[in-house]
Amino acid sequence: MPPTTPYAGKFSSCGLYNNNNHPQPHSPYRNGSTKSVKENVYNGAYSATENPYDIPQPRSAYRSSSVGSASVKEHHYNNSCAVSENPYSSPRPHSPRQHSSSCPGRAHRHTSSSSGSEQSCRSNAAPAKSQLYGHGITASYGEMCYHDNSLVSASLEALIQHLVPTVDYYPDRSYVFTFLLSSRLFLHPYELMTRVCHLCVEQQRSGDALLDKIRFREVAPKLVQLLTEWTETFPYDFRDERMMRCLKDMTHHVARGDEYSWRAMQQMTQRLIKRLSALGQYEEAVAALNAVAMERPASLKSKQASGQRSDVLSVCDDPFILAQQLTHIELDRLSFIGPEEFIQTFAMKDPLENHKGFFRKRKTSNLEAYVNWFNRLSYLVATEICMPVKKKHRARIIEFFIDVAQECFNIGNFNSLMAIITGMNMSPVSRLKKTWSKVNTDKFEILEHQMDPSSNFSNYRTALRGATQRSETAHSIQEKIVIPFFSLLIKDIYFLNEGCASRLPNGHINFEKLWELAKQVSEFLVWRQVACPFNRDRRILQYLVTTPVFTEDELHLASYESEGPENNMEKDSRRSLRSSLLHRENRS
Repeated sequence: MPPTTPYAGKFSSCGLYNNNNHPQPHSPYRNGSTKSVKENVYNGAYSATENPYDIPQPRSAYRSSSVGSASVKEHHYNNSCAVSENPYSSPRPHSPRQHSSSCPGRAHRHTSSSSGSEQSCRSNAAPAKSQLYGHGITASYGEMCYHDNSLVSASLEALIQHLVPTVDYYPDRSYVFTFLLSSRLFLHPYELMTRVCHLCVEQQRSGDALLDKIRFREVAPKLVQLLTEWTETFPYDFRDERMMRCLKDMTHHVARGDEYSWRAMQQMTQRLIKRLSALGQYEEAVAALNAVAMERPASLKSKQASGQRSDVLSVCDDPFILAQQLTHIELDRLSFIGPEEFIQTFAMKDPLENHKGFFRKRKTSNLEAYVNWFNRLSYLVATEICMPVKKKHRARIIEFFIDVAQECFNIGNFNSLMAIITGMNMSPVSRLKKTWSKVNTDKFEILEHQMDPSSNFSNYRTALRGATQRSETAHSIQEKIVIPFFSLLIKDIYFLNEGCASRLPNGHINFEKLWELAKQVSEFLVWRQVACPFNRDRRILQYLVTTPVFTEDELHLASYESEGPENNMEKDSRRSLRSSLLHRENRS
């Protein structure tokens, strides 16, 4: 059967962005200096070193390069990566040829085609039908359609069958990742796992008990490999108790045929449980930190009294160090976002979601927590600016956050950069004209230009490409850091899903779309796995994640207290806000 590599040709139904090719940007601020920081440890409720996705996959015992006459080469986005590395870690796969495309970053991924015997064991397909169309060859194998040796569409049943390993077949890893990621658009992970395991077992039945045992012993290592890739890359799926029960049943089944595979299943299950435990601890820690942060600030009845509250400059007056600590928080929280959460944000409503073992509230909880962190940082910046009584102090804090944003840009931390810019552009801050008159805004204007939303954030996308290129050729861990503007990443994936049909008129799954979704998410996985190289400062981190911030109404009132209303509309607004906030305080 031809390889399941994505089609590199024209994909007109998915033309969302048409970015121009710009040269790699250079930071206007980088001076090449490196500041030393004190070595501190952030003794939080969870450890950043407990990245649940850093556990290596099994060694090559489960990766057959050839069986019998069929040659099966595993696909890697980066051919030089080790087995323990993420096989989807390079956003730019090697390509013997590139075609023009309206989709960003289309690439041709090749694997070897298999023999006729392999084709027959994959599906009871009709003989291949091939036709020439334009510059490519379109071929159909049963219910699977290819264009230039790239899988472009198939029925759901054929895709499930194609995932099932046999004695002389194992799906290439790009297909495994792509289908496990996006299959949840069409069926529940539990249903997929049940059907895959059932097919894998049933295909070995011949009516002869001894022969069946021998056949299953041969296929067991490949089944373990598939389940290992599933548990390592999509551990959240196994929070469903039905998934864990199915995994347990397969462990018992494997134990009857192959002791080596049974031990591998036991080890895999132990690693999975450890990861799920770490994920649970992380979520509990974030919830506890958020609870502390929800405590309300000092009353605004007395501006002087609330102004005595400690501010960011009393905790850290070095913008470089604060940018490093923000990067710690970003990378910590990124590392706990499951790749499936991107798809589950727009997956169809699951009819089984009320099942007691299906954690609906956790399907996208870490993704949502990361978006909430962006919002919190924006409000923290605005709160820090609006709190001081003196205009000179407010101007100093604005200049400090501009410098922090500049350092975030140099590091490659675009999410914190955008959060700071967003906070400084909130109306309670932007209306402080007397304060802004004391600030040199040249640096801020350059940063705003870098994150300008016009032309679909073309300037930011150019800077992101530059940071990605730097990461690929990095000589230090710091140069590997790429933290994207996360809300825009989600938007890109959302519009890719909405702009391309999931099913074709003939009922087939549009696998070209699934390749594109996998490409977007796999690039995120590369960025997520970078370890933060900076020393932790527990005091600064604690302040950033727990210090109370103002609500929007409280920000407006604090802004009016800093610089009085300029017109009758603002006077009415201040009067209304005072009355409303006073009423809330009396009720509480």
